[in-house]
This record gives sequence, C-alpha cells and structure tokens, in this order.
Amino acid sequence: MKFQVMKLDGAIGGDIELNDAIFGIEPKTESMADVVRWQLAKRQSGTHSVKGRSDVNRTTKKLFKQKGTGRARHGARTANIFVGGGIVFGPTPRSHDFKINKKVRALAIKSLLSIKMKEDNIIVCEDLKIKTSKTKDLKECLSKLNLKSALFVDSVTDYENFKNACANLYKIDVLPIAGFNVYDGLAHEKIVFTRSAVAGIQERLLG
Repeated sequence: MKFQVMKLDGAIGGDIELNDAIFGIEPKTESMADVVRWQLAKRQSGTHSVKGRSDVNRTTKKLFKQKGTGRARHGARTANIFVGGGIVFGPTPRSHDFKINKKVRALAIKSLLSIKMKEDNIIVCEDLKIKTSKTKDLKECLSKLNLKSALFVDSVTDYENFKNACANLYKIDVLPIAGFNVYDGLAHEKIVFTRSAVAGIQERLLG
C-alpha cells in the first residue's frame, strides 16, 4: 500500500510503499499478549530470597527433653513453625525468563503494526534530524504533527539532538530499529517510523 511521508515540520515528503504482509494482516492479539508477558518476565531481576532453616541464626539446642512433657518433639528453634524460624519452600533467586518462538515474536510485531495502521496511528517521516537539542523546538514540531504520545523509531543511531530534546517530554520516546518492541509500541498512541526505519523493519520481518 502507498503511504504518505511527512516531515518533522509538518510538510509532505512524498510517498512510500508499505508491505501489506506487515501493516495489513489480521492481528493475533494472543501472540501480542504472549510477547508482552515474555518481555516483562525478562525484566524481572529475580533476586527475591528468604532464609531457610539452615540460614537463620537461632540456637540449635534441644528445647526440652524428648519425652514426658506432653508436647510435640522438637530439636531446634530454627524449625519453620516457630517465630523467627526458617521459611519452607520460599522464593529463591532465579530467572523468570522463558522461551518464545521467533515466529511468534514477529507475528506479534506485525499484529501491533496492523492494529496501529487500522487505527490511523502510524506515521512515516523523512528523518529525525533537528538543528538543536532544545525541547522547546521539538515541541513545536510535534504540535504541527499533533503528537502527544508517540514512539519514534529510526534505523540510524546518530539522532542525539532528537534524543536529548525528547528526554523531558512525557510519552515521547525514541528507539533504534533493533530495540523496537511490542510493549513500548502499545504504551504509546502513535508509532512514527523514519523512511529508513520502514525499510529496516520490513527487511527484519520478511527476511
């Protein structure tokens, strides 16, 4: 499909061809949910930990004699039934990561882009080059494009001015094409690709 390219100043920059196999499929929200869960699981530090019976610092002296008291047999205060004793089957440091197929991840991104396209929330601009790194100047550009919540994606990494300018703007973020993901895409109303990023994302998803 043909799609109009905009410039950061609001002017029209020509047309670009978007592949229907990426921006026009029937979305699979199940795969998107799976990928979001996978991303959030990878972010977890997994440093949760409790002290077991062998870790608590309590006396191991036998509390009372074995027989004749009418009470249950106990050998040490470290038992889990006592206050201050060890925890049984408590959380230990581990990774929460799990595997997810590359095809599912690709399908999730295609589904995200197709949904955004149907909602008219995809924008393609020429590039992210701005003269200064002032937030005020960038806000003027964004107001011309009517952007309040947007994720910018570029295939190059020399957009320091743009990155610095949007650092203090709420819901305005920028990512390299390698870092584009479903979670951040869903967290923003609009996704703005540069012309080179479109070529890169289509190459990445179609091989």
